[in-house]
Amino acid sequence: MFKNSVLCLSVVAAISVTPEIVLAATASTSVPVSANVTQNCAISTSAALAFTTYDPVGVNATVPLNATGQISVTCSKGAVGLTIGMDNGTHVAATQRQMIGVTATNLLQYNLFQPPSNTPGTACTFPGTTAWTTTGTGLLTLTSAPTKVARLYNVCGTIPAGQDVAADTYSDTVGATINF
Repeated sequence: MFKNSVLCLSVVAAISVTPEIVLAATASTSVPVSANVTQNCAISTSAALAFTTYDPVGVNATVPLNATGQISVTCSKGAVGLTIGMDNGTHVAATQRQMIGVTATNLLQYNLFQPPSNTPGTACTFPGTTAWTTTGTGLLTLTSAPTKVARLYNVCGTIPAGQDVAADTYSDTVGATINF
């Protein structure tokens, strides 16, 4: 019994010389977190509008030459009020698009039309019905962007038949714009 009393006194003596145990207090708050996602879009060419050889003496004396190019549109999810416009190109005369030859006096007329639907990937139909421009009905109106994944739209091109043009290599540059 004496051993237990000495042990108890030792523990009591050790506790009485140990500094007070301080418990930490707590406080809390909330941290506001916010972000803003703006409506944004990008447009690029995914396939050039490259016509095959135009033959003004043979088949293209009576039949237009058609080709399809493609543009890619990427917008933030849910973007609305989207339209795509195409200008008249670098070598336009009045409202007629023209390609210019390597010999700068040579010109080859062509036209650009919208696909028959604003559904991505809709195939071109020829002859086209709605000329692609930068205003009014010449703008292709898109549906709201369902995701940020790129959507592809065809560019329908026609070189009218029966042109009396020189043998040359012809080109033009058309500006495509997404309005959002």
